Amino acid sequence: MAEATGDGAQGSHGIPGGDGFTGLGADGSADPVTAGPMGPPDSTGASLASNGSASNGSASNGSASNGSASNGSGNAGHYADRREVLIVLPGLLMAILLAMLDQLIVGTALPRIVGSLGGVTHLAWVVTAYVLASTVTTPFYGKLGDMYGRKKLFIFAIVIFLIGSALSGLSQNMAQLIGFRALQGLGAGGLMVGAMATLGDIVAPRERGRYMSYMMVVMMLATIGGPLAGGFITDSFSWRWIFYINLPLGGAALIYLLAVLHVPAKKVSHRIDYLGGGLLAVAAVAVILFATFGGSEYAWGSVQIVGLGVITVAATAGFVVTETRAAEPILPLHVFRNRNFSVTMALTFLTGLAMFGAMTFLPLYQQTVQGASAVVSGLMLTPMMVGVTVTSILSGQITTKTGRYKLFPVLGGAIMAVGMFLLTRLGVDTSRTTSGLYYVVLGLGMGFLMQMVSLIAQNSVGPRDMGVASSARMFFQQIGGSLGVSAFGAIFASRLTDSLRAAAGSGVHINASGGQLDPTVVDKLPAPIRHDVFYAIAHAVQGVFFWAAPSAVLIFVLALLIKEVPLRGRTPAPGAEQTAGAQPELVS
Repeated sequence: MAEATGDGAQGSHGIPGGDGFTGLGADGSADPVTAGPMGPPDSTGASLASNGSASNGSASNGSASNGSASNGSGNAGHYADRREVLIVLPGLLMAILLAMLDQLIVGTALPRIVGSLGGVTHLAWVVTAYVLASTVTTPFYGKLGDMYGRKKLFIFAIVIFLIGSALSGLSQNMAQLIGFRALQGLGAGGLMVGAMATLGDIVAPRERGRYMSYMMVVMMLATIGGPLAGGFITDSFSWRWIFYINLPLGGAALIYLLAVLHVPAKKVSHRIDYLGGGLLAVAAVAVILFATFGGSEYAWGSVQIVGLGVITVAATAGFVVTETRAAEPILPLHVFRNRNFSVTMALTFLTGLAMFGAMTFLPLYQQTVQGASAVVSGLMLTPMMVGVTVTSILSGQITTKTGRYKLFPVLGGAIMAVGMFLLTRLGVDTSRTTSGLYYVVLGLGMGFLMQMVSLIAQNSVGPRDMGVASSARMFFQQIGGSLGVSAFGAIFASRLTDSLRAAAGSGVHINASGGQLDPTVVDKLPAPIRHDVFYAIAHAVQGVFFWAAPSAVLIFVLALLIKEVPLRGRTPAPGAEQTAGAQPELVS
């Protein structure tokens, strides 16, 4: 059995002008705590400490087999003060903006890309290659950042992302673009994880809500502004500039973080869980391909799709077995024994499923049924961004002042469910004002929910697993979004096709997956036929949100299971006594 070791020195982080930040226990102390998720204390009064202190020599996951303790140390450590956080924050926000924009900005340029490079049959892979690469690498960045230092992996991710961006812009054919997009995705996998985990390293959970609200605002700006920027750049310059634009932005973030983010290197030998990481990668790739190709490229009952399903199950089972035996698991399963962590991962998956899946089809409705241009279509989602901004800032400020947070994901799930229900009422005659009000409601729910999920997940693990918590959140969100796009895409196509077939006297056949649904094409159809197409699109969008609504209801139900545990604040200076009434942060 490997020896459990303290991690106070190797988990330290620093920023210019400030003190070092040593790894904290989950309650910010080295005192023995009450029983964690693995059971009661033994006869000597020692316990499997959820704060990572090895009071009886055990690690926080109930076993020393992972090679080290959970990052606790015998001395209380420190988080950064507000001034130091504000110095680093712009670089973190820029990294998040890059990662989010590049997922969204490409969509509006795809028709131009096909016109320039050809290869329309492989068009989906321009997006799929990026998503696959970023999804697969997300857990690696989180775990390796925990092991070897956050800054190294963060800077590496930015550099790879910039190289992939430059090469994507230089692509001369579709095969090159797909390959370089995969390379870009390899870097993108570390951008969000690096930013979120770095914030978790330097900001106490009690104060983290304030800064996460800033991140949520940036994410929503990217969500709304991505399609707008893609359309503007493509029309004004060239589709290649949607990749070149990353170079000055990413370069600025890289230089800024190199200058202001100083994290001491960790000099500790570790064993990397290559087998577990490989199996997780295989499972992720298989499930995304299953969702991407099922019902479109291949029939659901085809050998290819059934084979992908079998591979997904087998790789997942092998991953679980491997992680229980690995000395340094890439995704430690002990974190899932914490109820709050498991619940937040389920919430993250369902949020990705409902939001990223269902929202995919709104631009088509806006640009056809509501007659909006590509630019106006993006602007029409601004009310949702306003809703997200208001509730993100409000919940972040309240959480920082009171330390209370359970109410917000519960409210978020409930309001999000109402928003989904309202969107099932979108029809041919729905005005832009009415749909805008629906978007506001949905945004209000999202703002209460999304940042709190990250906060609760990070507060549910010890500092040693901070990267694991951040990467797991991104991983489950991406998997949920990928499955949502596929499932709701099948629902959308089925309802659209059925409606067009049932339209009396339409006299035309519209292919739901082809270019005949291009807004400019639909606009030129005769009025009776155009009305039938509008009805079919509205009917299909209603169906998507009808099936997405149960996910939001389930989010509300699961949020009720969250146990409100006091958030960690900044610890007192070294040597200060911890109060006797301190409560442990991890719950089972």
